[in-house]
Amino acid sequence: MIYAVQRSGYHAGMVTPRSTPVSARPSTPSDRLWSSLVGGDVAFLLARANARSLARANVALAEYDLKVRSYSVLALAADGSRPTQRELSEFLRLDPSQIVSLVDDLESRGLARREPDPNDRRANVVVATERGRDLHQRARIAAQAAEDDSFRSLDESDRDRLTALLRAIATDPAE
Repeated sequence: MIYAVQRSGYHAGMVTPRSTPVSARPSTPSDRLWSSLVGGDVAFLLARANARSLARANVALAEYDLKVRSYSVLALAADGSRPTQRELSEFLRLDPSQIVSLVDDLESRGLARREPDPNDRRANVVVATERGRDLHQRARIAAQAAEDDSFRSLDESDRDRLTALLRAIATDPAE
């Protein structure tokens, strides 16, 4: 059976059987899976898009011996915001022990360092070294190219809208 995702009305986003087939060609296993209930599930689609985007970014960042997580920490340390490890953990939605490991790695490579937080003597802020800022600038170009590749099917307006929608979900104050 072929399914369609309803785009408006009470059942928006729900998958319902179609009365006419999508095409006359025989369906492949991939076609069958995409026409399943999961193929129209927003959480699944977000997870799949994220996995594809992360894979492309990790390939692009490999030249700099970075992955998306370490790049994210380096980027936040390099932009001058001086985040604490707790802030990094909360913002990146990673366990504090993962942040410690990521910062330890960046620190051992001379890319970042911990400094006492002037607002809280019990905490450290993470700052990029000059070498870290230089690497971040080069890696940022590669990460942007990977992002452009991941979202090449969207025009600029759609990308802007997607960014706004994802930001609204990611910053939901009810959570």
